[in-house]
Amino acid sequence: MISTRALDGLVLAALAAFPMVAPGYLDLGTRMAILALCALSLDLLVGYCGLVTLGHAAFFGVGAYAAGIFAVRAWAEPLAGLVVGGLAAALLGLVAGSVLLRSRRLTLIMLSLATVLVVQEAANRAAWLTGGADGLQGIVMGPVAGAFPFDLSGRVSYTYAALVLAVSFLVFCAVIDSTFGRSLVGIRENEGRMHAIGAPVDVRLRAAFVISAALAGVAGALQAQVAEFVALNAVGVEFSGEILIMLILGGAGRRYGALVGAPLYVFMQDYLAREDPTYWHLWLGLMLLAIVFLAPGGLTAWTSGLARRMRRAHA
Repeated sequence: MISTRALDGLVLAALAAFPMVAPGYLDLGTRMAILALCALSLDLLVGYCGLVTLGHAAFFGVGAYAAGIFAVRAWAEPLAGLVVGGLAAALLGLVAGSVLLRSRRLTLIMLSLATVLVVQEAANRAAWLTGGADGLQGIVMGPVAGAFPFDLSGRVSYTYAALVLAVSFLVFCAVIDSTFGRSLVGIRENEGRMHAIGAPVDVRLRAAFVISAALAGVAGALQAQVAEFVALNAVGVEFSGEILIMLILGGAGRRYGALVGAPLYVFMQDYLAREDPTYWHLWLGLMLLAIVFLAPGGLTAWTSGLARRMRRAHA
């Protein structure tokens, strides 16, 4: 059986090998990395805390706008923009979490949905700052770390996004493998029992909410820097749903679920849109339904179960 550390190494090796295996698809790989990071951030809430939310686009969008505005009006250094985007989203997560975490299940979903709508309308109304419906334009990023300018081939963009994803994944793993992460799983499984043993449930859920929001903000900042544009739909309800679908595809609460689901979703979307520009939404929906019915726990859960059955068969 392959150890978790070895699998982590394989994930990092796959990120490093992508430019050599698919040099003509670096833009697609960059998008995969950004969305995988966003899905990874959502997994902390959905998979490990048991909090289903449709509000994650708010944190992604705030991170994107914060990094974009920072680049236009202050400093176009990408790494500084990542920090700004992450901090802005974390601040929103702190405020929103204080309100949203008073509810659970359907009420939480509806309130998180309302949060996205409020943030989107605020971005639309503040056209003097965000560009409104036209989006935030005029973003011109400087070289990464002052030494690596973005190039037309997309190699620097991909390398930059992949490195940020790799570091974020290691942070994510450190969180879920810690005592704090195990307590989140305990809250997911039986919140009442965690209250009974004296665990600070509310504090830990708020902390997880802030960490999740910060990672989503970093993903949004990456998107703004790579695209040098922030569209209003970056804080749309549809995007929140897409991120949740990516996570469900890969497997919520699974270490590698987001890293499998997001690239698979982006690949299917890109391939089907090229093959059938008219009805690609239909084919994508049918494929998603098939995967969900055949692997209800996500593809990572399905492959884990298949590996266990094969080991038993050869035992």
